[in-house]
Amino acid sequence: MSSRRVAVVQAAPLLFDLPETLRRFTTLLDRAASQGTELVVFPEAFIGGYPKGVTFGATVGQRHAAGRALFARYRASAIEVPGEVVDEIGATVAAHRTHVVVGVIERRAGTLYCSALLFGPDGTLLGHRRKLVPTGIERLIWGSGDAGDIIVVDTELGRIGMAICWENYMPLYRTALYQRGVQIYCAPTVDHRDSWTATMRHIAVEGRCFVLSANQFAGVDDFPDDFLAEVARYPVEENTALIRGGSCVVDPFGTLLAGPSFGAPDVLVTDIDTEAIEGAYLDLDVVGHYARPDLFRFDVNG
Repeated sequence: MSSRRVAVVQAAPLLFDLPETLRRFTTLLDRAASQGTELVVFPEAFIGGYPKGVTFGATVGQRHAAGRALFARYRASAIEVPGEVVDEIGATVAAHRTHVVVGVIERRAGTLYCSALLFGPDGTLLGHRRKLVPTGIERLIWGSGDAGDIIVVDTELGRIGMAICWENYMPLYRTALYQRGVQIYCAPTVDHRDSWTATMRHIAVEGRCFVLSANQFAGVDDFPDDFLAEVARYPVEENTALIRGGSCVVDPFGTLLAGPSFGAPDVLVTDIDTEAIEGAYLDLDVVGHYARPDLFRFDVNG
């Protein structure tokens, strides 16, 4: 059976509140799974949160006590992988009998990582990777992944790979996923610009794969009032979205199967046919007959 029902979740956690976030995860997964989905993709940093707009009290050459206190609070809602919260998430996934990709903030010793986890329908953790390069000021709060994180997982649905937010702008990382035969390319993000959709469509065509991009929709109610007071140079008005969505699903020819969805929380459900990939290779395989290995060489330093 090549036709599979998939979903991308467009929603946000409650920052600094892990129990409420896990409750939201369960509710949203229940909504998606009730429609017969076999894969559900959640956004970047869904478990742990994305602290949009704050500086953590840091400027060049200076860090401030209030920023350190905020970082400590952020660390408290991060999770260990493996760990008790991962086990809880796995049990929730198993109860819904579907594959799940979810973005998490991972705590390992003194460092936080922006990570993505892939669970099988029995709740087993099949894949775990850390964002290779945090973008901009994210580097202040998150560490970097390494080559051990470059994985594509063979599942009953197809070969699933994960690229977190601006990793999708890294041509060589994309190439590494293509080399590993990615068929279902999952892109959890918080990039809500209109240009993001064009990137997802390009990757689908380039990689001859299905692209599932889940973005957060985060309004002021998803952040504590004292956090909003700390937001630097980012105007917040009542009912203003700090992250406005843009989730979508794209086929290997760049056709939008669902989305992009902007302006509200959403769960986008659609069917994909992985057999379409086989015919798509007729005219393009960027790591095969369209690669010119006599001219170009690519290698991953493991």
